[in-house]
Amino acid sequence: MHGTCNLSNKDGGFVLSDEKTDSICADGVFIEIKKLGANSRRIRSKIGIEAGLDTVWNILTDYEKLADLIPGLAVSRVVEKKDKFARLFQIGQQNLPLGFKFHAKGVIDCYEKDEEILPNGKKREIQFKMVEGDFTNFEGTWLIEQFDKGKREEESQTTLWYLVDVKPKMWLPVRLVESRLSKEIKLNLSCIREEAKRVITAFTSL
Repeated sequence: MHGTCNLSNKDGGFVLSDEKTDSICADGVFIEIKKLGANSRRIRSKIGIEAGLDTVWNILTDYEKLADLIPGLAVSRVVEKKDKFARLFQIGQQNLPLGFKFHAKGVIDCYEKDEEILPNGKKREIQFKMVEGDFTNFEGTWLIEQFDKGKREEESQTTLWYLVDVKPKMWLPVRLVESRLSKEIKLNLSCIREEAKRVITAFTSL
């Protein structure tokens, strides 16, 4: 679906601009794809989650468990861990049209930012960048926003954003993986939402 709604970051928030993009919205997941160049894309996606920021943060930063939660992530291994920093080795697998399988592997640096207090809530983010691997450029942000200040963790709601700029190496045209990548992002966000739901259900049943 073509539209004129583009999300851009301004002073820590997201505003609309009039640049043409492709947008997909299904099952509570919004995905927006913007063409940056001949073989690069900017992807913005978000999902609402009925859990607090801390619950979602703990899921995202349990890096080695991510491969158990996300179907397209075959391997997620921590190779270095410091305060607010993690270097990961990850292998992703995606099915492409015509029966092909695409395996992408890389070393990704993750920078865990401090929690920021907002007038009516709080937010926290992880900035990531592939420093070695199968993409010329792969960098972005996981952003968690919670806007129901004062509620207990199990009563809170958050918005989880996944923002990434992608440029595959020249042998793999980005248009070949664009559709599949959108489906994988939708599935990944949905899996994180379901894991947060499982954690909250387990907590409230104690």
